Amino acid sequence: MHDVAGEDLKGSAANPEARRPARIKSFSRRGGRMVRQYQAVLDEHGPFYVLDLPEGDSPTTIAPNARVDLLAAFGNDAPIVVEIGPGSGEQLTSYAKEHPDRNILAFEAWHVGVARCVANAVRKGVTNVRIVEADAAQALPVIFADPEAPRAGELWTFFPDPWRKSRHRKRRLIAGPFIAEAAKILEVGGLWRLATDWDDYAWQMRDELEANDSFVNLHAGERPDPNDREPARGGFAPRWDERIMTRFERRGVEAGRTIHDLTFRRG
Repeated sequence: MHDVAGEDLKGSAANPEARRPARIKSFSRRGGRMVRQYQAVLDEHGPFYVLDLPEGDSPTTIAPNARVDLLAAFGNDAPIVVEIGPGSGEQLTSYAKEHPDRNILAFEAWHVGVARCVANAVRKGVTNVRIVEADAAQALPVIFADPEAPRAGELWTFFPDPWRKSRHRKRRLIAGPFIAEAAKILEVGGLWRLATDWDDYAWQMRDELEANDSFVNLHAGERPDPNDREPARGGFAPRWDERIMTRFERRGVEAGRTIHDLTFRRG
């Protein structure tokens, strides 16, 4: 984790709360060396695009009691699309530009990625994007904790970290606990769109989502993968025509990896 510069660490053993870092209002609180041009963009436009939330116990979390009025945050009640891990925001801003009648809420833990998302939003002139700078696994249930809050019509998880080593696969996002949380934030009939360039992660996504009673695979049995552990099983979607080719996907293609898409509906 990165250290946070400029925090007030005053306090005493008798008053541990006083030793907690003061709330930082700048958008550089989560560390990482920032390219000057991005920092300037964040200074000017961050307050509009990045939700200002109380921090949790680590740099990539928000306080568990944080609350967001999404209607107020966007200024309207348009349908909500949630993207997890937008990276540089290429997909996010492209879709926002084409669909000004939708609100896109992104969760990005990488500070430079947040800066790039803001820069892309400014460049494209979109105003229907908001960003939560935090780990989605922790922050998503917090943001949607109120059962009366609006639910998302779509959820996107494109090219999440595959945690390629066997001993690290338990860290993969698309697994039982997170799938259960995702079901809570999607409206009935809402879509979860996923994509990965890592074969065994694609199979895991399909297997775990098909095993969850809250989701229905819209392409069950389709596009079987000869490299699959179950070669005839299939279950993969055609490429969504609004999912653009990002630099992350391009790297996978250039490395010779197969792109798998999946689409599930919240039952």
